[in-house]
Amino acid sequence: MTTTDAVMHADVAFITVRDTMETAARRMHQLDIGALPICDGEGHPVGIVTDRDIVIKVIALGENPKTTTAGELAQGEALLTIDVGVDIEQALAVMEQSQIRRLPVTDEGKLVGIITEADLARRLPDQTVGEFVDAICAQHLPSTTTGES
Repeated sequence: MTTTDAVMHADVAFITVRDTMETAARRMHQLDIGALPICDGEGHPVGIVTDRDIVIKVIALGENPKTTTAGELAQGEALLTIDVGVDIEQALAVMEQSQIRRLPVTDEGKLVGIITEADLARRLPDQTVGEFVDAICAQHLPSTTTGES
């Protein structure tokens, strides 16, 4: 049985709810990544911010990335996480059902890692990864229509 701790990226970088979007963007640039978990002051993940979020939810709306905090973006739906040591099939099911590409891994509620598509591609059989990508991408593909214009 493969578990989440065998697949996750353990040295996951994160930002806190008080960090600004400018800080998040700089950190993503330094680390050459496109997303960062957001943690509260006690290390509990409360959200994820992506480079796309910064562009769409901050810059495009005229908000200031120097003053907009990660905590402001983390408000809304509860963040899905999975416990360390859980069977990877359960993690894949959560990711597929929720159509998410990143899943924070916790131990007693604190962030200890993250599972991304890249982690899955590196550590799981090609067929499993292919099925996952198909499930995640299926709802995002444009539908083709024929008939009247």
